[in-house]
Amino acid sequence: MNNIGKLLAILAVAALVPGCAVNRATAQVDATADLDKLKTVHVSKLAPDERGINNLIADKFRSRGLTVSTGPGKVEGVDAIVTYTDKWMWDITMYMLELTVTVRDPKTDFPLATGNSYHTSLTRKTPKEMVDEVVDNIYNKGKTK
Repeated sequence: MNNIGKLLAILAVAALVPGCAVNRATAQVDATADLDKLKTVHVSKLAPDERGINNLIADKFRSRGLTVSTGPGKVEGVDAIVTYTDKWMWDITMYMLELTVTVRDPKTDFPLATGNSYHTSLTRKTPKEMVDEVVDNIYNKGKTK
Protein backbone atom coordinates (compact mmCIF):
# COMPACT_ATOMS: atom_id res chain seq x y z
CA MET A 1 0.00 0.00 0.00
CA ASN A 2 2.91 2.34 0.74
CA ASN A 3 4.23 1.92 -2.83
CA ILE A 4 0.83 2.82 -4.29
CA GLY A 5 0.80 6.03 -2.22
CA LYS A 6 4.28 6.97 -3.47
CA LEU A 7 3.26 6.23 -7.06
CA LEU A 8 0.15 8.41 -6.73
CA ALA A 9 2.22 11.23 -5.24
CA ILE A 10 4.73 11.03 -8.12
CA LEU A 11 1.93 11.01 -10.69
CA ALA A 12 0.29 14.02 -9.03
CA VAL A 13 3.54 16.00 -9.15
CA ALA A 14 4.17 14.94 -12.76
CA ALA A 15 0.70 16.12 -13.72
CA LEU A 16 1.18 19.52 -12.08
CA VAL A 17 4.72 20.35 -13.23
CA PRO A 18 3.91 20.93 -16.93
CA GLY A 19 1.35 23.51 -15.84
CA CYS A 20 4.16 25.49 -14.21
CA ALA A 21 6.10 25.81 -17.46
CA VAL A 22 4.31 28.46 -19.50
CA ASN A 23 6.19 30.14 -22.30
CA ARG A 24 4.41 32.71 -24.48
CA ALA A 25 5.71 35.44 -26.77
CA THR A 26 3.45 37.50 -29.05
CA ALA A 27 3.56 40.64 -31.15
CA GLN A 28 1.02 42.72 -33.04
CA VAL A 29 1.80 45.51 -35.49
CA ASP A 30 -0.87 47.81 -36.89
CA ALA A 31 -1.28 47.49 -40.66
CA THR A 32 -0.54 51.21 -41.11
CA ALA A 33 2.70 51.14 -39.08
CA ASP A 34 6.08 51.20 -40.81
CA LEU A 35 8.58 50.46 -38.06
CA ASP A 36 11.52 50.91 -40.45
CA LYS A 37 10.68 54.63 -40.64
CA LEU A 38 11.23 55.09 -36.91
CA LYS A 39 14.54 56.84 -36.29
CA THR A 40 14.05 58.46 -32.87
CA VAL A 41 12.07 57.07 -29.94
CA HIS A 42 11.57 57.94 -26.30
CA VAL A 43 11.16 55.15 -23.75
CA SER A 44 8.79 56.47 -21.10
CA LYS A 45 10.02 55.23 -17.72
CA LEU A 46 7.37 53.49 -15.67
CA ALA A 47 7.21 55.39 -12.35
CA PRO A 48 7.50 52.38 -10.01
CA ASP A 49 10.32 50.78 -12.06
CA GLU A 50 13.40 50.54 -9.83
CA ARG A 51 15.06 47.82 -11.92
CA GLY A 52 16.02 49.93 -14.94
CA ILE A 53 13.84 48.10 -17.46
CA ASN A 54 13.50 51.38 -19.39
CA ASN A 55 17.28 51.38 -19.89
CA LEU A 56 17.25 47.79 -21.17
CA ILE A 57 14.50 48.69 -23.64
CA ALA A 58 16.35 51.84 -24.72
CA ASP A 59 19.56 49.84 -25.25
CA LYS A 60 17.69 47.30 -27.38
CA PHE A 61 16.26 50.02 -29.65
CA ARG A 62 19.73 51.62 -29.86
CA SER A 63 21.14 48.27 -31.00
CA ARG A 64 18.70 48.51 -33.92
CA GLY A 65 20.20 51.85 -34.95
CA LEU A 66 17.62 54.20 -33.43
CA THR A 67 18.33 57.36 -31.48
CA VAL A 68 16.76 56.79 -28.06
CA SER A 69 16.04 58.88 -24.99
CA THR A 70 14.48 57.63 -21.79
CA GLY A 71 12.89 59.19 -18.76
CA PRO A 72 9.50 59.90 -17.25
CA GLY A 73 6.65 61.10 -19.43
CA LYS A 74 6.68 62.09 -23.08
CA VAL A 75 9.01 64.29 -25.09
CA GLU A 76 8.60 66.29 -28.30
CA GLY A 77 10.35 65.64 -31.59
CA VAL A 78 10.41 61.84 -31.63
CA ASP A 79 8.93 59.35 -34.09
CA ALA A 80 7.46 57.16 -31.34
CA ILE A 81 6.92 56.86 -27.61
CA VAL A 82 7.66 53.43 -26.14
CA THR A 83 5.75 52.40 -23.02
CA TYR A 84 6.00 49.18 -21.05
CA THR A 85 4.58 47.21 -18.16
CA ASP A 86 6.44 44.53 -16.26
CA LYS A 87 5.15 41.97 -13.78
CA TRP A 88 7.38 40.21 -11.29
CA MET A 89 6.91 37.03 -9.24
CA TRP A 90 8.67 35.34 -6.37
CA ASP A 91 9.89 31.74 -6.65
CA ILE A 92 13.01 31.36 -4.52
CA THR A 93 14.15 34.59 -6.21
CA MET A 94 12.30 37.44 -7.89
CA TYR A 95 11.96 37.05 -11.64
CA MET A 96 10.18 38.89 -14.42
CA LEU A 97 6.99 36.99 -15.21
CA GLU A 98 5.68 39.21 -17.99
CA LEU A 99 6.79 42.16 -20.10
CA THR A 100 4.62 44.15 -22.49
CA VAL A 101 6.18 46.83 -24.72
CA THR A 102 4.04 49.20 -26.78
CA VAL A 103 5.31 51.51 -29.53
CA ARG A 104 2.95 54.50 -29.73
CA ASP A 105 2.34 57.39 -32.09
CA PRO A 106 3.67 60.44 -30.19
CA LYS A 107 0.80 62.70 -31.31
CA THR A 108 -2.21 60.42 -30.80
CA ASP A 109 -0.87 57.80 -28.35
CA PHE A 110 -2.21 55.17 -30.79
CA PRO A 111 -0.46 51.80 -30.35
CA LEU A 112 1.51 51.14 -33.54
CA ALA A 113 2.94 47.87 -32.23
CA THR A 114 2.73 45.78 -29.08
CA GLY A 115 4.85 42.85 -27.96
CA ASN A 116 4.45 40.59 -24.96
CA SER A 117 6.61 37.95 -23.32
CA TYR A 118 5.34 35.68 -20.53
CA HIS A 119 7.58 33.10 -18.86
CA THR A 120 6.80 31.29 -15.65
CA SER A 121 9.45 30.10 -13.24
CA LEU A 122 10.53 26.99 -15.12
CA THR A 123 11.00 28.89 -18.40
CA ARG A 124 12.14 32.18 -16.88
CA LYS A 125 14.46 34.50 -18.75
CA THR A 126 16.56 37.41 -17.58
CA PRO A 127 15.03 40.88 -17.98
CA LYS A 128 17.43 41.56 -20.88
CA GLU A 129 16.37 38.33 -22.60
CA MET A 130 12.71 39.27 -22.14
CA VAL A 131 13.32 42.73 -23.64
CA ASP A 132 15.25 41.21 -26.56
CA GLU A 133 12.47 38.70 -27.20
CA VAL A 134 9.70 41.32 -27.14
CA VAL A 135 11.41 43.94 -29.32
CA ASP A 136 12.70 41.34 -31.81
CA ASN A 137 9.19 39.88 -32.10
CA ILE A 138 7.73 43.34 -32.74
CA TYR A 139 10.19 43.99 -35.56
CA ASN A 140 9.83 40.48 -37.00
CA LYS A 141 6.04 40.83 -37.00
CA GLY A 142 6.38 44.24 -38.66
CA LYS A 143 8.28 42.68 -41.55
CA THR A 144 5.65 39.96 -42.14
CA LYS A 145 2.45 42.00 -41.92
